[in-house]
Amino acid sequence: MADSKEPQNDKQLAVVAMEDMSARAVNKRFESLSMVRAKAVKGKGAWYWAHLEPILVRSPETDDPKAVKLRCNLCEAVFSASNPSRTASEHLKRRACPNFDSVLKPSSSSSSLPPLSSPSSHSNRKRIALIGTSNEGLNSCHQGLQYHHHHQQQQHLLLSGGKEDLGPLAMLEDSVKKLKYSKPLPPGPQLTKAQVDSALSLLADWFYESYGSVSFPSLDHAKFKAFMNQVGLPEISRQEFMSSRLDSKYEEAKLESEVKMRDSEFYQLVSDGWKSKIFGHGDEGLIKFMVNLPNGTTLFQKACFPGGVGGTLMVVPAAYAEEIMWETVTGTSNAAQKCVGIVADKYKSKALRNLEIRNHWMVNLSCQIQGVGNLIKDFNKDLPLFKNVIDNCLKITSLFNNNSQARSILNKFWLQEPRFSVSFGVPPLLYCGNLQNFSSVATMLDNFLSCARVLQLVVMDDSYKLVVMEDSRGSEVAEMIQNMGFWNDVEAINKLIKVIRSMVEEIEAERPLVGQCLPLWEDLRAKLKDWCVKFNIHEAVIEKIIERRFKKNYHPAWSTAFILDPVYLMRDASGKYLPPFKCLTCEQVKDVDNLITRLVSREEAHIALMELMKWRSEGLDPLYAQAVQIKQRDPFTGKMKIANPQSSRLIWETILKDFTILGKIAVRLLFLHATSSGFKSSWSFMRWVWGQGQIQSRVGLERVQKMIFIAAHSKLKKQELGNDEDKEAALFDDDMLNEVFVDAHLL
Repeated sequence: MADSKEPQNDKQLAVVAMEDMSARAVNKRFESLSMVRAKAVKGKGAWYWAHLEPILVRSPETDDPKAVKLRCNLCEAVFSASNPSRTASEHLKRRACPNFDSVLKPSSSSSSLPPLSSPSSHSNRKRIALIGTSNEGLNSCHQGLQYHHHHQQQQHLLLSGGKEDLGPLAMLEDSVKKLKYSKPLPPGPQLTKAQVDSALSLLADWFYESYGSVSFPSLDHAKFKAFMNQVGLPEISRQEFMSSRLDSKYEEAKLESEVKMRDSEFYQLVSDGWKSKIFGHGDEGLIKFMVNLPNGTTLFQKACFPGGVGGTLMVVPAAYAEEIMWETVTGTSNAAQKCVGIVADKYKSKALRNLEIRNHWMVNLSCQIQGVGNLIKDFNKDLPLFKNVIDNCLKITSLFNNNSQARSILNKFWLQEPRFSVSFGVPPLLYCGNLQNFSSVATMLDNFLSCARVLQLVVMDDSYKLVVMEDSRGSEVAEMIQNMGFWNDVEAINKLIKVIRSMVEEIEAERPLVGQCLPLWEDLRAKLKDWCVKFNIHEAVIEKIIERRFKKNYHPAWSTAFILDPVYLMRDASGKYLPPFKCLTCEQVKDVDNLITRLVSREEAHIALMELMKWRSEGLDPLYAQAVQIKQRDPFTGKMKIANPQSSRLIWETILKDFTILGKIAVRLLFLHATSSGFKSSWSFMRWVWGQGQIQSRVGLERVQKMIFIAAHSKLKKQELGNDEDKEAALFDDDMLNEVFVDAHLL
């Protein structure tokens, strides 16, 4: 009897432990958001925290923490807390909150000089209201306007010049404002030389670390100079920030990176920014090089401009890219063999492969973000339904954009729809223009689905018959809109894009390692298979498209790392934890053998294969295997993740020391990242640099590169130290996907 109760007690204890762990995770998430909001309220965080407040939802049965929600303080609406930035964008910025506009309306007392009232329709009489002030500089002005101020509430003032006096009155109002605010500020406090030097050093730190957000003209701004004078600091010049101070800060950051590099046995080079785009549409011609270390640290290495001095963008040939990459490898470390691989967002088939052939120890990968994102291009090219939906949506958009009668009917029903009664402007359907990238297509499909009811009312209206009579497209458009099959197809393609988008978002946030690539693509296949079932799409066509893209991106390191990673060990009938060879195809098993023999010398190749056979038959001790595979819930995303990502590598270095050759391969493979998104930059200031000709000399180029290095080093260091504000920015960035799909060119 006792034996039968023990398993039951164990299960109960396990359930209680899981519930306790879940409650702690919810509490931790709530405390984290509360701390972020507290900082934001003090002016050290995002603006939207003034209106959004985290709340803790408790279970009515046990009173245990159940979930964390966000409550809007303006309208009391409650939302998921998984992505505060997106909630703010959709609820506040897009005016979904009914009370947000009232916050934005300026107070009637916000200006001491209200604007002139509009002319009356019955006379040329004008009203002018001037509010008095005690400033000495306005005494003469008050004497001249005393009569008007005395009678402003009793009578209208008849202007002798009629409407022609409005312009001079506006100029007078501006003059009064200038007099009011032109009083000089008293001198600031007297600081010691040590205090001045310390303050300027901190200011320089802030300026360099904020490079990309703060520009040189900010240093010359009159208000900034007035502030410096007010606090007792001398004026600073651009030259001061571009000379010895810059060199000192750069050497300090460079030395810190070099120390970490020397302590590491090997590294992976990250090359990001090769995806060429049109200047002025989000790209600054900047190629970033970073370094991934085995302990999870990412260091900034350098930035280069393929356009060279002068900033002229150009399409970089694969051979030139290969040269730049190898030059960076040799410049990063004296021993080139310390670089065990490169991950880049382009040039997989040429530059990366050539470097791999010449250097047998390297594993060079293409970024998985582009690999998965490029499925959008594949579906547009090879899935007829995708192109048909876009073409049909464009036909409808063209009619309502170019036919004034159809557009007026649409506007009428749009304003009558209760959901859009407070909408600003015209329906979003009319704003669909050239579809050059993923974002444009996704926006268009979202617009169509939101306008479905309105469009159906439009084509059933009697006045639409005139459109049909005048425009040959009217009948075809009406037929499509009234066909439920059309809307099912639009929803299907919209959902397909969202599946790809969510996968790319996950890859960007999680930064998967090379061993996770095979499971990642299997997960994508499963999601698209569910999509096929839901929308009655032939699975064979979708599977063929996915498989072709998979083969273009596939690298033998995916299979090898998957086999060597203890996280994926599977328990067999005997209780052993063995590598999942049965999950690989015959070709992938051969890839494992070939890659392992390539990564070692000829003398070590047969030893490595023997150790691989031993690993395949014996695996890992069950106790250590279970320890490596322990998962915990991420407090930010709510997903279950491996508790210690470094365990896989550490197991090979400590527990599996008998595998002398295979262990060296494993520790090098298992830390490799499969994406090049280690550092998110927003170099909007670079446009100003190019436009103003700041990099017309080699010296100027070097200075810009130094400032970029300091800013990037600071940001990566904050992320490594767990800075709460940087974590929030990294996790809830609204623009994280735009760069991926700019190259899609769907039409």
